[in-house]
Amino acid sequence: MTSRVELTPFRDGRQLSSAEDTVACEEPLEIRVRGRAVAVTMRTPGHDQELAAGFLLSEAVVQTRADLIEIAHCQTGEALLHGNTVNVFLSRDVQSAIERMTRHVFASSSCGLCGKATIEAVHQSFPPVAAGPSFAAAVIRDLPWRLRAAQRTFDQTGGLHAAGIFDQEGNLIVAREDVGRHNAVDKVIGHGLLNNLLPFDKHVLLVSGRASFEIIQKALSARIPLVAAVSAPSSLAVEFAAESNQTLVGFLRDANMNIYSHPGRVTA
Repeated sequence: MTSRVELTPFRDGRQLSSAEDTVACEEPLEIRVRGRAVAVTMRTPGHDQELAAGFLLSEAVVQTRADLIEIAHCQTGEALLHGNTVNVFLSRDVQSAIERMTRHVFASSSCGLCGKATIEAVHQSFPPVAAGPSFAAAVIRDLPWRLRAAQRTFDQTGGLHAAGIFDQEGNLIVAREDVGRHNAVDKVIGHGLLNNLLPFDKHVLLVSGRASFEIIQKALSARIPLVAAVSAPSSLAVEFAAESNQTLVGFLRDANMNIYSHPGRVTA
């Protein structure tokens, strides 16, 4: 997940002799379904099967662990040389997976589509979560340092996003790091899918950066009722969480937080 690079440091206005630094790896991953390419994402290598599983779940191509027969790195040609292509083999019961991928495209906050239309499109595949459960504010406040303690590669590079799934008592279920915040979320959701842990309907998703619409949508695909972010949410993330019955927490730092939707889930 890391690489060594050479750099020229400047300190106090002076150029020093060359040195080395540790940086996070970033490489493309091509996701194929039944041999056909459906997506390419820039990611930090590692947990590629989880990333592919989480991505396909959030795009409504698969719904359960039984839909996935195997996720394997391609074993021929350039794909074998670089390890940057995975092929997903689906159950015969999963019909028209490729066609569904091409139609089931969700808007990001930068695409300019109407927020209401985007939310309605997502809810055709992922209805709002059920009411409950509740989470203690004291537990939520402790989650950032618990996630930070699991960020081993961040300690070396300072250059990775992180996502973590926690239970109601604040126990860490899984944490993943990646150069892409959405990839980190796909990896933790994919971990849940591949290990038959879904739905995460009594859990919290914590992300180390901001909360975008796409992150809230991915959380909804795993039935996560509370999403917390160390930084700010976007306007569409707030609107989507409100209409999906999800609690959205932002600026979770020290003993403080802002609750942007459904605050009743957070108890004193």
